[in-house]
Amino acid sequence: MDCLVIGGGPAGLTAAIYLARFRRPCLVVDMEASRASWIPVSHNLAGFPEGIPGQDLLALMRAQATRYGAEIVKGHVERLERTEHGFSAVLADGARHGVRRVLLATGTEDVPPPLDLPDRMVAVQRGLLRYCPICDAYEVTGRKIALAGTSSCRVKEALLLRGYTADLSLVTLREPWALPDEERVRLSQADITVIEEPAAELVLEDKALAVRTVGHTWHRFETLYVALGLRARSGLAAKLGAAHDQEGALSVSAHQETSVPGLFAAGDVVQGLAQIAVAMGQAAIAATAMHNGLDPVRA
Repeated sequence: MDCLVIGGGPAGLTAAIYLARFRRPCLVVDMEASRASWIPVSHNLAGFPEGIPGQDLLALMRAQATRYGAEIVKGHVERLERTEHGFSAVLADGARHGVRRVLLATGTEDVPPPLDLPDRMVAVQRGLLRYCPICDAYEVTGRKIALAGTSSCRVKEALLLRGYTADLSLVTLREPWALPDEERVRLSQADITVIEEPAAELVLEDKALAVRTVGHTWHRFETLYVALGLRARSGLAAKLGAAHDQEGALSVSAHQETSVPGLFAAGDVVQGLAQIAVAMGQAAIAATAMHNGLDPVRA
């Protein structure tokens, strides 16, 4: 097989559409774990002025990829091995596929809150728990918002959210704040409230997320953003020696190729801005480079 795409989110499916239209035999192995599937409605994607739910977007992209001949299977690639002609992908069900080029589009995982929140997925779908202010802060303009972190604060993220609401609080989860004086001054100047007592409990209510501090004080917010970072799902590439940063995000060339020849990456698993539009652009670049690096297709 010419090409294997690992991951069926916006990056992987965009690459599959391109590769199929290049008339390259292409298999997509998808764990169905894309962060895009969590999005209640995305308004950042050009061409959808009324917004589009993440699940609907993925369904449309899968239909488009298969229409042009891409094969999409549900599964998990357990390991990649280098071979004389490219790679061998071993799936969890024991299947093995020999391929010339691989695109890793496995995305990232949000670091979950250290406090248990029953029905976390329900809170996300209702827009009460959010992870990406770049994606959707516009949708909560004017609401009572909290930004949750652990011991330290992402001041830039707090100041970004402050542009959408005058009622913004910072909540630390379990650990006391460890804010340098200069950060406290910047937050104070921006009229951002710092709740000093660490949170001990998160409770999903009808129209709010309630936070109980260790001192048994309750705070209720219309939206809670969690800023605990991301973990890239880059283990397959890392085991082959691909260069990556401390969070596992892969380093790639201008053509989206990792430091392992023939292994490409696109989307959130790559260093850079984690946005659907960016993932699609990276996938288009990667798929074109993969196609150009193989023997020409003959009719």
